[in-house]
Amino acid sequence: MSAPRRLVVGAVLLVGSVALGLAVAGSLFLTSSRTVVLVGHDTVVRPTLARDAVVETGPLLPDLRFRDVGPLGVTLTLGKTEVGTVEELVERYALIAGDPAAPIEKVEGVVLDMAVSAALRGFAVGLLPVAIFLLLGRRRRAELARGLGTRRGLLALALVVTLPVLVWQPWVGDEETQEDQGSWETLEEFVGPDVVLPEEARAIEVRTGPVTTQSKRLVLSAVDTYDKSKAFYSAAAEAAVELPALGLRAPEEGETVALLVSDRHDNIGMDRVARAIGEAAGASVVLDAGDDTSTGQPWEAFSLDSLDAAFEDWERFGVAGNHDHGTFVSTYLADLGWTMLDGEVVDAPWGGTLLGVDDPRSSGLGSWRDESGLSFAEVGERLADGACAAAEDGERLSTMLVHDANLGREALDRGCVDLVVGGHTHVQNGPDAVDGEDGATGYTWTNGTTGGAAYAIALGSKPRRDAEVSLVTYADGRPVGLQWVRLRTNGTWQVGEWEPVTPGP
Repeated sequence: MSAPRRLVVGAVLLVGSVALGLAVAGSLFLTSSRTVVLVGHDTVVRPTLARDAVVETGPLLPDLRFRDVGPLGVTLTLGKTEVGTVEELVERYALIAGDPAAPIEKVEGVVLDMAVSAALRGFAVGLLPVAIFLLLGRRRRAELARGLGTRRGLLALALVVTLPVLVWQPWVGDEETQEDQGSWETLEEFVGPDVVLPEEARAIEVRTGPVTTQSKRLVLSAVDTYDKSKAFYSAAAEAAVELPALGLRAPEEGETVALLVSDRHDNIGMDRVARAIGEAAGASVVLDAGDDTSTGQPWEAFSLDSLDAAFEDWERFGVAGNHDHGTFVSTYLADLGWTMLDGEVVDAPWGGTLLGVDDPRSSGLGSWRDESGLSFAEVGERLADGACAAAEDGERLSTMLVHDANLGREALDRGCVDLVVGGHTHVQNGPDAVDGEDGATGYTWTNGTTGGAAYAIALGSKPRRDAEVSLVTYADGRPVGLQWVRLRTNGTWQVGEWEPVTPGP
């Protein structure tokens, strides 16, 4: 074969392979789906070319459409979730919509992952003609070319063309559905001129029909909840910049500040507020003392996504609380890049060391999970053993992060830790000095509920009780002071005195 002919054949083969790969990748992408946990639901994500985001909520609530979200669109089909009533479900939607950054980022990540997967598969299929061409060799290719002129060759060529059509079956269509009979109208049109909507919600479209039209009362309730929630938490986050004037201490040169959160119980509205408080105090580390959820079930992943989005550029450490039942919470946050403490001493960003473990009542016991039935006291002894072993090696533990500060009492009594921090009680307490063995002194500190939770429930248009975070100041690898900041249910602030601590030796 002459050089020009080889170039022509190579170009044709390359163009054909690229076209085949693109066609396969596009087809796979547009027909693919991925099931994730989103806004508390098992949700099927499907990409589209419509440039709109459509949320299919089920038979009782109206579907929603967000226009022109990007170069590609997406359809989100909501599935199972844990909820007591439809009203409670709608309220949850409204609260999540008040701070939608985490769900949006999750959907974008899923769609991007689907696109990459489809592209790789399309690339692999596109290489098939090249591989077959090379494997056949010049002699066999010549024989096949001559064979195409025969009756058998024409029959084989017809089969090759027919097989993809039989697989595709373009003549098969879906029956007309109730969805096809509905029509889209803006939320502003749906609720009527007497209702004042937030500016960002007016362009949302609702699919109307004989059933969903009866859901107007639920939609109005959701709009009211959304408006109140967004207004309350947005105002609080903006007002946090004024906290230094109320006594919030700024770190001095060489100091590191860690933000302590606990008992969020799904209140994602407080995440941006906690972040704003941390920024006002110069914090760069977040310590999560657990109870981020109410049940520890996968449907509560929306809460963990929100927490992660709020602090994605900080150093992040955490443990699970007693309401974070099982291992889902710890595993999920670890997959998001959090350092979830499991009973082993780790280096801390402030230059000291950090130790912690999931609350034993959550049935997640870190590296001790193979030992079932350990009591609260036994887990406390294991933590004390680890802290004291580190101290004997010349690495006195600067901080123990636990859900319930009582879990660190044994380590304090032995004089092996500077500071134990936790939550659990929903009431702030400390700093309390504890005199340990050999003249050592450590401190214990309990944060209130960051979610403003009453019992294990915090989700609402505002905190159910005062919401609180704590700030831990470190210098030379050891804690030197603590301070609490509290957002009251009426939107006002309380800032505690900065309490110096002097652990010894």
